[in-house]
Amino acid sequence: MSLITELPSLFSQFSEARQKGFLTVMELKERGVPLVGTYCTFMPQEIPMAAGAVVISLCSTSDETIEEAEKDLPRNLCPLIKSSYGFGKTDKCPYFYFSDLVVGETTCDGKKKMYEYMAEFKPVHVMQLPNSTTDDASRALWKAEMQRLKEAVEARFGATIDETALREAIALRNRERKALADFYHLGQLNPPALSGTDLLKVVYGATFRFDKEALIAELEAMTATVKAGWLTGQRLDPRPRILITGCPIGGAAEKVVRAIEENGGWVVGYENCTGAKATEHNVAETGDVWEALADKYLAIGCSCVSPNTQRLKLLSEMVEEYQADGVIDVILQACHTYAVESLAIKRHVRQQHDIPYMAIETDYSTSDIGQLSTRVAAFIEMFQE
Repeated sequence: MSLITELPSLFSQFSEARQKGFLTVMELKERGVPLVGTYCTFMPQEIPMAAGAVVISLCSTSDETIEEAEKDLPRNLCPLIKSSYGFGKTDKCPYFYFSDLVVGETTCDGKKKMYEYMAEFKPVHVMQLPNSTTDDASRALWKAEMQRLKEAVEARFGATIDETALREAIALRNRERKALADFYHLGQLNPPALSGTDLLKVVYGATFRFDKEALIAELEAMTATVKAGWLTGQRLDPRPRILITGCPIGGAAEKVVRAIEENGGWVVGYENCTGAKATEHNVAETGDVWEALADKYLAIGCSCVSPNTQRLKLLSEMVEEYQADGVIDVILQACHTYAVESLAIKRHVRQQHDIPYMAIETDYSTSDIGQLSTRVAAFIEMFQE
């Protein structure tokens, strides 16, 4: 059987990576490998990696534990926060259970208060993010926070992080990011080579793969195979090309992608934490190592940053590179920074690129699937008039 015919099975394997990774994490724990849990792309994974730790993404994209979380947290809180806390509180996430340290970040007020409660049952280190990324004081704060993380990791695991180990970790993460970026850049092919669903299965599932060398090799092989197939005519039918922006997509939020593709569109790119925000830029491997890390992470266009010019810049680049016909902004309920920023994104997309824009506010439940499908179908019909 050729790799081309095996691709759907491989995509499904990535989709199931979260469940399959549970055993891997337990094995790592039994071998005494330090485990650091994280929720956000702002966390510089290179720092714990340089201490010999494995960084694991924590469960946060399901409504499975939200009811339990609401016993402590407000009901009208972002589902991602409630899900994160609920999985930790109930021990229903093996990744959280086996983590020796959880690294949080102040991307929003709700998360930073949630971390205070989480610290009652798990060692938590919170990184203080600057509100801006352009002034010297903000840069100095972020560099100090990275140094503070380094010291916390060293103290927790009795390790010493030297510059050589840090540079090795940077080089490995850069290779991983490039392999991921090369894969999701397949969305730039027109007509598409892959559905947005298959792209997301791999990109989201990759966060639960812990052997980075194996992951890099697998991604490179898949990318080369899909490109070769596309060149020989293995292509999807032409449809309106949709770019997704906004809050993280994955888990229960995949319903948005399904709604788009079941109603006549293709999702060709993800300008959010699941996709380009996290992996589009690498860390410079020359010069001062802390300056290089600051450059990379302060370039993330998160809505917690003001003004958020990085998001507009990346969005414009992706609209052009992915030949997007429209943009859908996915906003998780009660995610105030992304909700408020939606006006700026709408203006930018319509005025700078003259293409349709729609904002969708949702949560992790299935109660809005019918309404979601109706709205998305009407949006897609705009391209067929």
